[in-house]
Amino acid sequence: MIGAVVRFVVAAIVLMAVGWLVPGFAVDGFIGALIAAAVIAIIGYAVEAILGEEISPRNRGVVGFVTAAVVIYLAQFIIPQFLTATILGAILAALVIGIIDMVVPTTVR
Repeated sequence: MIGAVVRFVVAAIVLMAVGWLVPGFAVDGFIGALIAAAVIAIIGYAVEAILGEEISPRNRGVVGFVTAAVVIYLAQFIIPQFLTATILGAILAALVIGIIDMVVPTTVR
């Protein structure tokens, strides 16, 4: 349980950092970032359940990267505090999140 809380807090901080770094990508406040992290995790889980684990961004493939960008883009339609102005913003956000995830993983090992 504590691992899940840590994961969502770290993911929220990463989303806030991405909002600061990437033009066309914004998260309104820490609570909005926590909600965005939860919604992105749920959408990502649903996509993995439907399409299989090969589609997962954890596999670090091009398909996983594109899937992460689409999930980030779709999340803006669910979360009012979350904005991705264009698909390019979602792609850049997925790239920055991937780079940050290599340095600061969002899963508790």
